[in-house]
Amino acid sequence: MIAIIDYGVGNLFSLQSSFAAIGAEAVVTADPAVIRVADRILLPGVGAFEDAARKLRDSGMAALLIELAATGKPIMGICLGMQLLLDKSYEYGEHAGLGLISGNVSPIRPVVPAEYKVPHIGWNALHFGAGKHPLFKYINEGDCVYFVHSYYATDCPAVIATTEYHAELTAAVAKGNVMGCQFHPEKSGTVGLNILRAFCEM
Repeated sequence: MIAIIDYGVGNLFSLQSSFAAIGAEAVVTADPAVIRVADRILLPGVGAFEDAARKLRDSGMAALLIELAATGKPIMGICLGMQLLLDKSYEYGEHAGLGLISGNVSPIRPVVPAEYKVPHIGWNALHFGAGKHPLFKYINEGDCVYFVHSYYATDCPAVIATTEYHAELTAAVAKGNVMGCQFHPEKSGTVGLNILRAFCEM
């Protein structure tokens, strides 16, 4: 069973529907007892980093995620959920993340020309570099996924996929049992479902 953490931020039910489409059981929950017994945990997120980080801390979910990450349980963040896994964000100030993966969250605008729209919205290809992480075992180099973001992971040694938007932007990260996708698998058609399928096998 996959626990989709409900802390007031994220596309919860579209994610739940995506798991249902691949025959996986997923529950949307804020119950620590349910999250503890789940086989895997998914951290969604949309909106502002500071607000989401505060909600995670105030709900007790931040401490719980850090605790469960240390047990080896597979955890995946999506979009803002991925950013929250990192050390800190420079979105309208400086804000602490969960620190489960080394790295920062920085604005896209300084690395792309003025004619490029920010937020970066739309379909872009994934590039895996020297090797392909098990999260991507059912997809191919150059497959496209759907992005909606104005910030991206920087100073991160755990990048497992990038995408090109004039500059090379981080598309996914992973450190051991903790991983994250900047894009939205639940909005990325068959490619996205295949990424979720791989996560379910971890």
